Amino acid sequence: MSAKDTLSAAWTKAQKTVRQLLGQDTPLVPVIRLEGMIMSGGRNANALNLQRVEKQIERAFSIKDAPAVALLINSPGGSPVQSRLIHERIRALAEEKEKTVLAFCEDVAASGGYFLAVAGDEIFVDPATIIGSIGVINASFGFTEAMDKLGVERRVKTAGKSKLIADPFSPETDQQKKRMERLLNSVHLQFIDLVKARRGDTLKPQKGEELFDGSVFTGTEAIENGIADEIGDLRTVLKARFGKDTRTKVFSPASQNPLSRLFGIALDGVELRAAWARFGL
Repeated sequence: MSAKDTLSAAWTKAQKTVRQLLGQDTPLVPVIRLEGMIMSGGRNANALNLQRVEKQIERAFSIKDAPAVALLINSPGGSPVQSRLIHERIRALAEEKEKTVLAFCEDVAASGGYFLAVAGDEIFVDPATIIGSIGVINASFGFTEAMDKLGVERRVKTAGKSKLIADPFSPETDQQKKRMERLLNSVHLQFIDLVKARRGDTLKPQKGEELFDGSVFTGTEAIENGIADEIGDLRTVLKARFGKDTRTKVFSPASQNPLSRLFGIALDGVELRAAWARFGL
């Protein structure tokens, strides 16, 4: 053995000894917390999006000796684009680093929240978790009659006959309705294809159940239908898998300054409240 190899071996042994003395020789599982409404950061300072969580995801997967990476999910959904971006970043790093990903769903993992959950190789739930909602929604208001009663005249000019699609101040035409339905159906099919690709033969809809119509399920029902795998919380499952001394390190999105947080809550408070209220929260 060369002097260089001898020195390297001694250094490795010394590092191991120090870790043992510090109690750090036990398994460490990084936990990525994914919580909140999924939307681009421009609308809400506390939104869940790739820009806000990417560094935390990368740091979690950078822990070389970690036996797995865990996701802690609590989200009613939101932007399909941001959901896919976060999902794809997690899967890319999982393959690159050859890490198993375990997803733990808390109160809600619905719509985009379930999109994140299927980034896991296994999905764990509480019996009362609300999960699923594999569908796409577009909601708006129509103010045409109100404007007529108030005597308000709408003045808008466009170049392109479809530019006013989904405009709440103009009557909705059959053509606009069909175009919007086509857009929603296209995104819905993308969601379905992803779930099928990730869950494969695990999916087993029970008699009378539809998995892809936007229905939500309890954690127990989700396991029966194959959209989740087991009942279990993060602490119990990790200790059972990797030993009673397993440690965790949580990676959460960077905190916003108080003013940004207050502004984000005020700006989107009603919409955020409505999103959670759909699931009784």
